[in-house]
Amino acid sequence: MSQHDLFSPLNLSIDPTVANLLPYDGIVQDCGVIFRQDDADAYFDALYDGIDWQHDVLKLYGKTITTARQVAWYGDDGVQYRYSGSTRTALPWPEPLLQLKAAIEARLAAIHPISFNACLLNLYHDGSQGMGWHSDDEPKLGQMPIIASLSLGATRKFVLRHKSSKQKIELSLAHGQLIVMRGSTQRYWQHALMKTTKVQQPRINLTFRQIL
Repeated sequence: MSQHDLFSPLNLSIDPTVANLLPYDGIVQDCGVIFRQDDADAYFDALYDGIDWQHDVLKLYGKTITTARQVAWYGDDGVQYRYSGSTRTALPWPEPLLQLKAAIEARLAAIHPISFNACLLNLYHDGSQGMGWHSDDEPKLGQMPIIASLSLGATRKFVLRHKSSKQKIELSLAHGQLIVMRGSTQRYWQHALMKTTKVQQPRINLTFRQIL
């Protein structure tokens, strides 16, 4: 794919009938793989090489922990996000992220119109790196946040777990696949990215958000 093609508008079909994967207490919709293989490859390469990746530093139970995975926070001017004891100020949108944001907003227009103002990116270098159980329930996301999660790279297992019943919903998220978490999902469910020794390839996850 040429540089011009990479940054050109994407034509995505819009299906307003995407089913809810959760049995209760929230809405998670699997929009499927929304990019052609060569498009997904080009975006992965552009982000892998062009994003200002940094190891995440978290404060948990009084300890400072540096993660193996790497993260980046981009968004509109001045947008800040606080989690795990740290406040992050968004870097300016690079062109690939703006294109992805516009494409995903167009894809979601028939489901729930939204304009995202920030994106948190995580780079997992292989299956030894994952994400533990958590909810994206920070106050600045609002009471019923809409989070669009795009996967690029290696297929990984993503699991949702109800906070009370402990019921689990498992998904294998593939290269170019988009899921949307909205409604009361973050209030009642946690989610995690499972570690595995079977995956040797990297994965990039982008979660587009609206910070209030």
